[in-house]
Amino acid sequence: MKTWNPTEGEVPQKWWIVDATDKNLGRMATEIAQVIRGKRKPQFTPNADTGDFVIVINAEKIKTTGNKTVEKKYYRHSRFFGSLKAKSLEQMIDADPTFVIEDAVKGMLPKNKLSFSLIKKLKAYKGADHPHAAQKPEALTI
Repeated sequence: MKTWNPTEGEVPQKWWIVDATDKNLGRMATEIAQVIRGKRKPQFTPNADTGDFVIVINAEKIKTTGNKTVEKKYYRHSRFFGSLKAKSLEQMIDADPTFVIEDAVKGMLPKNKLSFSLIKKLKAYKGADHPHAAQKPEALTI
């Protein structure tokens, strides 16, 4: 008997929706990363994309514990001397709350070529509206 390893396209992909209102950023990101990677499915294969799509709404309403909103920093650098820019989590949520969620989930995915296709399965939106109603997403409880 041979072991069956699924390839891309053999495992059906579902769409899930997550409401980020009053959810802890880290705990929500770990659950989303597991769904995107496909670890909750019995057909999980580490070297194949067997995960589902995840839609996150109300990205601006996430919560964190402790003083992370003030102390956590996001850095940018353009490789020119003196061009290091830093923003706190609070400033990033005001500017682009979808980046905060995408960055947290991206940090929890494996660091390889597969993660580039996996992160594209995450769709984060500010507010409750999203353009993926045709996919009929189911609510993901976290």
